[in-house]
Amino acid sequence: MTPYLVRRILLMFPTLVGITLVVFVVMASSPGGISAQALIEGQNLEPQAKKALEDYYNRLYGLDQPAPLQYLRWLNNISPAGFTFDEHHRLSGFSLFKGSDLGTSFRFGRPVRELVAERVPITLLLNLLSLPLIYAAAIAIGVRAARERGGTFDVASGGIMLALWSVPTMLAGILLIGFFASEQYWHWFPTAGLNRREALDMPFLPHWHHPRAGFALLSGMLGGAVLLGAAARWLPRRTGTAVMGTLGAGLGFAMADALPDGGGALVNAVLMLGLGSALYTFAGLAGRGTRTFGFALLGLLLGAWLSRLWGGDEWTRGFLADRLWHLVLPVVCLSYGGFAFLSKLVRTSMLENLLSDFARTARAKGVREPDVLWRHVFRNGLLPLITVSAGILPALLGGSVIVETIFSIDGMGKLAVEAVKGRDRELVLSLTLISGLLTLVGYLVADLCYAVADPRVSYE
Repeated sequence: MTPYLVRRILLMFPTLVGITLVVFVVMASSPGGISAQALIEGQNLEPQAKKALEDYYNRLYGLDQPAPLQYLRWLNNISPAGFTFDEHHRLSGFSLFKGSDLGTSFRFGRPVRELVAERVPITLLLNLLSLPLIYAAAIAIGVRAARERGGTFDVASGGIMLALWSVPTMLAGILLIGFFASEQYWHWFPTAGLNRREALDMPFLPHWHHPRAGFALLSGMLGGAVLLGAAARWLPRRTGTAVMGTLGAGLGFAMADALPDGGGALVNAVLMLGLGSALYTFAGLAGRGTRTFGFALLGLLLGAWLSRLWGGDEWTRGFLADRLWHLVLPVVCLSYGGFAFLSKLVRTSMLENLLSDFARTARAKGVREPDVLWRHVFRNGLLPLITVSAGILPALLGGSVIVETIFSIDGMGKLAVEAVKGRDRELVLSLTLISGLLTLVGYLVADLCYAVADPRVSYE
């Protein structure tokens, strides 16, 4: 294993050089290339000011040098060991410990390291909230669909997942903003950003003006979750589905009533029928654990809504609640397509292993079906999931360009778009280097996970 790891790590360096070289060549070969003239193009400056600005960019970034020298200079800057230069940018020597410098952004006039450090936490927050939702939903849906192949749940979940996967993220984001953040419909969530300006001056946690209001809210949420969770667990399935359908119809009526114009007979009927049917179907098809969780979550939301309705709005949201409030729609946009795709992948992988010889042998030896499913079949079915998850690391920092643009979130995805549009050589190459490094590390981790999941895989 050790020689394999050393070989893979050593191969990362020429691979990263090749990746960044390709990106640099594409930038340099594009119309206008990487030059001071391209950077100040479109600015209404007088000839003297334009000439001074060109000289400044050439002196600071070496843009008047040939393209190969520009790339070698950038490569020397990011390398911990290399040549050193004096304040006049003349060669002064060679050092093994000069340190790595990602350079200064053309567009922002700030060190690239600072820009990345500002944007990374935002993108990490979005992805660390969405990834657990994606994988939990995908594994739960995919495993059950494979176990009940050809059944009602398999057919229904397959159609729903295909429909979700077919909806473009851009369209979903616009629809979510249009319906749930617009004054014309339900103005429940903000349209953009991660916080309101007022939230920066609020306390971190929510604060109620009267302690009884906070106690009423927590009691309502806990009581609703416990009540509906217990109902889902102990009531007969037919009664539970009827209760869930009734609650869905009630929610549809409340949503129609919350519209600015109060909705109408048709809107009321559509929402009541739609939500009632959706929750009725969910309660009928979901397994016992999933149904209990769904009932408890619905009870928590209903308890919170009723407590707010009866207890008044005398409270301060706080920074944490405001941030979570802003994150709801972006996280939904980031999640739905991922678990729709992964659930189909999990189902296919599980089906291949459910009918295999080792699964039949385990059943013949008297192993319980849940143990066959999770300890034998699921472990072997992890291999395609591990392959796909190799892209998690670059996705964590690469961000989602579409979601961050739609919701005006200043993350890594939006930063990459701005860098490319501004022909920001330092920023584009640095982001390419970081993304390439994370991709290679992700593939290495995936290869190691193969050996953990499947004992037949060996790198000796």
